[in-house]
Order: sequence, then structure tokens, then C-alpha cells
Amino acid sequence: MSESLTETETVTDTESPGNARPRRILAAAVLTGLEGLVVAGFGVVSLVMLVTGKPDDMTQAATLAVTVLALSALPLAAARGLWLRRRWSRGPSMIVQLIALPVSWTMVQNGGALTAAAVATAVAAVAVLVCLVNPTATQALGIGPRN
Repeated sequence: MSESLTETETVTDTESPGNARPRRILAAAVLTGLEGLVVAGFGVVSLVMLVTGKPDDMTQAATLAVTVLALSALPLAAARGLWLRRRWSRGPSMIVQLIALPVSWTMVQNGGALTAAAVATAVAAVAVLVCLVNPTATQALGIGPRN
């Protein structure tokens, strides 16, 4: 089988009823994508504040904005991979969720308005992890038991 598929074969493969995307994969892709968008949004806000405000340390503020924008690439790429049911996407998505759990714990420790964001982050992370370890999801991604 050739490595590249024609556009017709790709569309047929993803749209045929026998190859429907499982809901668990859909949920994991959407939640991972939303997490990536939130991180990207924070990066954009940091960049706007850098340009419009007067940060104490310009280098530190620029590094933060660029780093956060770069970090948003991982969940966004993983979400796209899950959406397209690419085998490689499960690992990066799970890593993002495992990183999100201690981040949400830290936000709970800080209290206040961050508590709601922390709960939302933790719930999304656990939901994605549960979706991705489900046998239906692993089978849809082409990950089977080891022999």
C-alpha cells in the first residue's frame, strides 16, 4: 500500500459509515483542542500586554508570551491528530492532560477566581484521559494489545 493517499481515498476513508469516528475520540479531540486554544489565548493576551503595557522586564515578558504560544502547539497538534484518528496523537494528548492535573492543583491552592478554572481544567483532563484509555478509542487509533 502506498504511503500517500489521494484526496478521494482520504475522504472516502473518513466519511464511510464503517469508519465513523467514535464519540470518545471526538470528545478527546474537542477537549484537547479547547485546551490548546485557551493556552494560545493566554499567549496572545501576554503578547498584547507586552506591546501595550510597560512590563518590568521586557525580555521576561517576551519570553513568556513566545513560550506560551509555542506550548499551545502541542495540544492543538494532538487534537488535530485525534480528529484525524492518527495513532501518534494519543501520547501527546495524554501528556498534556497529565501536565494539566498538577497545574489545576496549583490553581486550587491559589484559590479565588482560579478555583473555577482549576476545576474545569481538572475535569477536562480526567475526561480526556478516560476517553483515550478506553478500548474503543485505542482500537479506533489503531493501537492494539501487545503480543
